[in-house]
Amino acid sequence: MARDELENAADSIEAAAAAASDDEARDRLENQASTFEAYAGADRGPDHGQLARHEHILNDIADEEGGDVASKLADALESISAFRETVEGV
Repeated sequence: MARDELENAADSIEAAAAAASDDEARDRLENQASTFEAYAGADRGPDHGQLARHEHILNDIADEEGGDVASKLADALESISAFRETVEGV
């Protein structure tokens, strides 16, 4: 079930990429979505540090783009947070 959260994050990030007005933001978001898709299918998911870096990137893009992109990234960040609750450690 935790992997579902990573898939949900990937889907929300991909939707944000489609809504992005800036080519650089779109590329960054597509890379993030791809990474989360890979995490969802991997034997071992990301750790807290990796997730924190992704959250920082997504928050920066949400602040830059605003609007629909920020809304879709808020959904992604909720999924990431839900997954993060299942990660051992910090």
